[in-house]
Amino acid sequence: MIRVNNIKMPIGSSLNDLKLKVQKKLKIKSFKKFSVSKQSIDARDKKNIMYVYSVDVAFDNEGKYINNKDILKIEPYEYKLNKINSKVRPVIVGSGPAGLFAALILAESGAKPIILERGKPVDERKKDVDLFFETGVLNEESNVQFGEGGAGSFSDGKLTTGVNDFRAKKILDEFIFAGAPEEIGYLSKPHIGTDNLKLVIKNIRGKIIKLGGEFRFSNKLIDLEVEGNSLVALKVKSEGGEYYIEGDKAILALGHSARSTFYMLGGKGLTIARKSFSVGFRIEHLQKMIDKSQYGGFYKKLPPAEYKLNTHTSNGRGVYTFCMCPGGQVVAAASEKGGLVTNGMSYYGRDLENSNAALLVGINADEFKSNDVFEGVKFQIALEEKAFKLGGGDFKAPVQLLGDFLIGKASTSIGSVTPSYKPGFTLADLNSCFSGELLFAFKEAIYDLDKKLHGFNTYDAALTFAESRSSSPIRFIRGSNFESNIKGLYLAGEGAGYAGGIMSAAIDGIKASESMIQGLI
Repeated sequence: MIRVNNIKMPIGSSLNDLKLKVQKKLKIKSFKKFSVSKQSIDARDKKNIMYVYSVDVAFDNEGKYINNKDILKIEPYEYKLNKINSKVRPVIVGSGPAGLFAALILAESGAKPIILERGKPVDERKKDVDLFFETGVLNEESNVQFGEGGAGSFSDGKLTTGVNDFRAKKILDEFIFAGAPEEIGYLSKPHIGTDNLKLVIKNIRGKIIKLGGEFRFSNKLIDLEVEGNSLVALKVKSEGGEYYIEGDKAILALGHSARSTFYMLGGKGLTIARKSFSVGFRIEHLQKMIDKSQYGGFYKKLPPAEYKLNTHTSNGRGVYTFCMCPGGQVVAAASEKGGLVTNGMSYYGRDLENSNAALLVGINADEFKSNDVFEGVKFQIALEEKAFKLGGGDFKAPVQLLGDFLIGKASTSIGSVTPSYKPGFTLADLNSCFSGELLFAFKEAIYDLDKKLHGFNTYDAALTFAESRSSSPIRFIRGSNFESNIKGLYLAGEGAGYAGGIMSAAIDGIKASESMIQGLI
């Protein structure tokens, strides 16, 4: 089989049109096999936007085409798994992407993992989240951050990653097998959508259970038993009381918001380092404006447009957008009382009126005067408490028009962009949210980002505060085998400080499980 790259097709072309063009390029009459391996949009020329494809094809006499720069020979993909006969039941702490895929690989290898999740199954979790969105009543153990599927369950479901790893194909295949749209296998910027993720997560859970895995929801890790620098047991708090799981093999696949667990692990002697992170706002525009800016006159014929922007300010700060959600909404993502957190979410259709993205400034790990490894966590908490108070103290978010923010004027009314955050919003002056240096960086960056995406600096765009959990401000140090300084305790995912997003976290979880399997063979 060969892969034919860089096939450009006009907007509106059919699959049959694509096949005919490939046949003409290869000068053949038919295929034994034909499938799309990648589809992207080339919008550099707004007057001539094109789809760009790569296709995988099989036909007679393939060999003579291999020397062409756009044609590569490919081998069928197969994720190979080592089998084990061990009676050890590894424990996975956390059922986000890292935990789910670590558990799946262990289960497929022959182990029967126990998955501990402090939150609830996804259906029950959604009820708690919906209640919070509508009423502001927060369940601190079942929310946008905690529960089956992790924080990604209430997001856009983006499956893009900067990590180039063959395991990504395994992950996409499993998502499709579990009910995700087949197009995620070939789109250059695939997403599942929060509405599809619920079914996908449940089906992956079902597969793990069929293979012998066991899920324990509302079961929170509260302590470790360590002897001679080796793990011997985990202490768990459940609705029925506290209990121990004896065992010397566990993967911690925590989310970036598991602060109480971070502190507990620090007290048990795990080696932890500070790492750089980012904080800021959610910025909302009308999706139609983004579409027109990105696609010009083609905007009605193409899917909702995305953007990813960054700049470096004159005072040395990096400012960028993250987790852009086309046709989505800003959601309440708090997990602790007294602190307000925002995130972005889109359904698969991406058909709501607004787009939103995190607008973030980088915070360097070494800029805190204190040597406390949790200084970054404390910085996040302080911002979240400030947002909570500024919004009125009832989980309503403080919001300001972008134009008012830039000139330092408190907003008194909304404009053309209606803020989508639930449980509601309070108009405020967000100039008090950050120090002068960070405030300067944001304002300079906004003008610069508008040069890259015309309309970004729209006066009526809405800023919602605070976006504080785009990544973890700490990293648990691990060896090349993913093991911590406590023997038998492996570390993976966003909470450990080694991933940022669904795909990179899932890849990290798979790698951790592979390393554990090597030790069990």
